[in-house]
Amino acid sequence: MPEFRIEPMPAPASPALLGALERIETASVGHLRYTGFLDGDIRPVDPGQRARAGVAVTLALPALCSTLLHHALSHLRPGDMLVIDRLGDTRHACLGGVVARAARLAGIAGVVIDGPCTDVAEIRAEGLPVWCRGVSAVTTRQLDLGGTFNRPVACGGVPVLPGDIVLGDASGVVVLPADEADGIAAACIAREARVARTMERLLDGERLGDITRANEKVKARLDERNGP
Repeated sequence: MPEFRIEPMPAPASPALLGALERIETASVGHLRYTGFLDGDIRPVDPGQRARAGVAVTLALPALCSTLLHHALSHLRPGDMLVIDRLGDTRHACLGGVVARAARLAGIAGVVIDGPCTDVAEIRAEGLPVWCRGVSAVTTRQLDLGGTFNRPVACGGVPVLPGDIVLGDASGVVVLPADEADGIAAACIAREARVARTMERLLDGERLGDITRANEKVKARLDERNGP
């Protein structure tokens, strides 16, 4: 008989932490870390998606079934990021207009799906941030086939634990350990301030290779090779 394996909701993240993360870009995290980045085929439904951060609430759904998703929507809270493992299925869309409305009314930060969605126009109209593997007109049903809620999952090739911190924007999605997220946010905010200064220096006429000292490094190697 299919089994539903359900664990308690993770502790919520502090609004201050989520607010700090939403000031940065996933690409800034990419300058600091190599792990936690979801497969690039998981993309935002809105190409201009601004940064959203939330605490991971995890689902694993069998290919044809969305029963547990409908149940989970009754438990979602503001500041949650719903992460859905589709267990390898890329054909059936588990999220469309009705689910998007329920999720948006719950106040969550967004939804990340390792599979497709449907009703793209309705999702955009709701304003719910969604990252997924494209679209499909073939949908799930409430078939009571089981699944897991707030258990470890995999999404976009990355392990996700309930309570991890998830940051998504127009460039993609990254999963951060909760105990490292504060430090990552602070480092990225500082880096983006440096980038802003570099952008101003470029407008002032400086060359990027001079600003980053790349020209100096290349010259040193050439001098070393060519000798005195």
